[in-house]
Amino acid sequence: MNDRRRITGVVTSNKMTKTVVVEIGRTFRHPLYRKVVHLSKRVKAHDELGCQIGDQVQIVESRPLSRDKRWVVESIIKHETRTAEAGVEAQP
Repeated sequence: MNDRRRITGVVTSNKMTKTVVVEIGRTFRHPLYRKVVHLSKRVKAHDELGCQIGDQVQIVESRPLSRDKRWVVESIIKHETRTAEAGVEAQP
């Protein structure tokens, strides 16, 4: 195993060719005020596995692949299961 950073996140967009947007969430307690802080960051990652929106993926840092891409999808941890009703609009 190499020493590259590996982070898990959720795919929020897959509209680009071989590129997905992964949202990485981080929760910590503020050191002075002791309030729980939720931060999220969105990064672009190279995708050869065919990720769908909502999938939980593990990404690993890599060399710069384009202006924005510095991460590669290493594995899909959990697939998002969509129901039939999610894409159907209500009938009048």
